[in-house]
Amino acid sequence: MERDSIQKLFEQFQQDEKPLSFSEAAEYLNVSKSHLYKLTHKNQIPFFKPNGKMIYFLKSDLRKWLLRNRQSTADEIEQKAVDYVTLNSKVVK
Repeated sequence: MERDSIQKLFEQFQQDEKPLSFSEAAEYLNVSKSHLYKLTHKNQIPFFKPNGKMIYFLKSDLRKWLLRNRQSTADEIEQKAVDYVTLNSKVVK
C-alpha cells in the first residue's frame, strides 16, 4: 500500500509541474483570459514565453502568486502590537 501512495504522490508532483497553457491557467486562477493577458502584459504574474508567442505557466508559480499578500487577522495584528510594545517599552521613573 505504501508504495502505491508514494507512486501517486510522485505522479501528482510531476503533473503539477507540467506547464499549463494560457487557457488552463485562466481556468485554474478562475479569471478571464483578458484579465490574465493584462497580468502577463504588465509582468504582474510569472510566465514563460519560450518561442516569443505561446505563453505557459507553472502551477507552482501560480499557487505562490495566488497566496501572496496574506492579510493578518485582527488577533495577529494585536499580538504583534503587544510584542512590539513589550520589547520597546522603556521603564519610566
